[in-house]
Amino acid sequence: MAQQSLKMSADAVSTHETPHAGLDAAVLAVKEKATEFARLPVADKARLAAECIPSVAAIAEEWAHAGCRAKGIDPASTTSGEEWLGGPSVTLRNLRLLVESLTAVAHSGRPPLGAGARTRSDGRVEVDVFPASGHDKALFAGFTARCLMDPGLDEAAVRAKQAAFYQKRDPQGGLSLILGAGNVSSIPPMDAFYKLFVDGNVCVLKMNPVNEYIGPILERALAPLIKRGYLKVVYGGGDAGKYLTEHAAVDDIHITGSDRTHDLIVWGTPGEERERRKRENDPLLKKTITSELGNVSPVAIVPAEYSDDELWFQARSVASMVVNNGSFNCNAAKVLIVSEKWPQRETFRKLVGKALGQAPVRKAYYPGARDRYAQLTDGRKVETFGSATADALAWTMISGVDSANLDEKLFTVEPFCGILSETSLPAGDPVEFLAAATTFMNDRMWGTLNAAIIIHPRHEKDATVGAALDRAIALLRYGTVAINHWPALGYGFVTTPWGGHQSATLGDIQSGLGWVHNTFMLDGIDKAIVRGPLKVAPKPAWFYDNRKVHLLGPKLCAFEAAPSWLKVPGMAITALGG
Repeated sequence: MAQQSLKMSADAVSTHETPHAGLDAAVLAVKEKATEFARLPVADKARLAAECIPSVAAIAEEWAHAGCRAKGIDPASTTSGEEWLGGPSVTLRNLRLLVESLTAVAHSGRPPLGAGARTRSDGRVEVDVFPASGHDKALFAGFTARCLMDPGLDEAAVRAKQAAFYQKRDPQGGLSLILGAGNVSSIPPMDAFYKLFVDGNVCVLKMNPVNEYIGPILERALAPLIKRGYLKVVYGGGDAGKYLTEHAAVDDIHITGSDRTHDLIVWGTPGEERERRKRENDPLLKKTITSELGNVSPVAIVPAEYSDDELWFQARSVASMVVNNGSFNCNAAKVLIVSEKWPQRETFRKLVGKALGQAPVRKAYYPGARDRYAQLTDGRKVETFGSATADALAWTMISGVDSANLDEKLFTVEPFCGILSETSLPAGDPVEFLAAATTFMNDRMWGTLNAAIIIHPRHEKDATVGAALDRAIALLRYGTVAINHWPALGYGFVTTPWGGHQSATLGDIQSGLGWVHNTFMLDGIDKAIVRGPLKVAPKPAWFYDNRKVHLLGPKLCAFEAAPSWLKVPGMAITALGG
């Protein structure tokens, strides 16, 4: 399903613009280090990554507070915990896990094959990638994540394809340009880590003007890489991005942003020439490009008789997927898919509304949010929760969207603001619903990044319904499929690959191509599958109504920087108070 044209955001203006001469200097200086870095002993790369851990930990509070100021969040409020979790905490985890994998590569040539692998009855291999340690098991009891590998790969082939860069002899290396995301502050450094330590390239990171305030902080946090000349941070808007993508010294590009920007880079400006290039598969860009470009993220609820507690937990879960980061997340829940025959449909809809009403409205900090909101709500019957202000948009639900309407923008345009739609399918039987929802998500909704399915445990354990769920998971064309929880966990676990499904093409890019994170350095990945119980306790840290997440954030940073069982009780006590 092609996305309808609607601009992702207004143009953001950089206040730290790096002049072209500075861009040239940065690119050429880093490019000179490409072969040196590529051939650096793996143990030395592990030490470099490890050296970044204390420097990131040292600026964690400054980093989180900078995000709070930019997004209109009181640094002392519970909501500030989001900036700890989405910034320094997950970045520290990424570094630590890379150190572990690089150390394993130095010793045996490859990281472990996850925590284990198996061959399914259909002949496909699954690799367990979470929990990756005893600490993970303790902190995320009941949660798992697996990578479903491509058909035709047996366990030996999966193992052989691991850590492909480190199987090369005398690599030349290359220069990757990272066009950073403007919404979540951990994305730019973590994208750079992947290119550096998994793909083996040196990097120039151009900060997005929306969150370029993080750039100087990252320059200090990643000083070990910058001082060695393997990474440079530069600044600027669209002009700087265009200049860099066209720079002769840039070998490879990774962008986290909009499909519009991606297509502008790959195919050129809209018009006859672009259309000709697409028809003839003749991209303007002749360099390798990987990307993560957003998603109209669906949440499908398999009809069942859920208890009041289960419904309320899941309503708060959905609301949390919507309100986190002001809903400026590519994995924010955007469309609820339910059965029109589900007796609890209206009850659940009201509970989601109740939950949204409990969440304070947030500053609409991302440029263009108001225009986008107006275009998608114009002429529609909407329910709003909380009061809009000069800075904030109200949370908004649009119910009863016609699933048969082939022109429905809400299925093909990512709102990138606090809009949640609800639609229904005729199927009332769980098996039939799973099949219908899979087809709807694959064929009617734009994006291939992530999808969620909520299912009752008695259905998940039922042989017939469980088999239908497994079929749905295998058939869904999404990079991450989550059962009962927010797919963003696949981002936060970091051992899991994060990216759009490989079915996308340069001509129909959807949510992008390529993976990041993926600290076990797997290749031949079809998707990541995240599972968790229908209802968990204590309250998850990412829930909007967790009262202790601002206290948990610093503790998680300290833990990820230096894991210890002695730190677990303190985190557990804090979590129980959430």
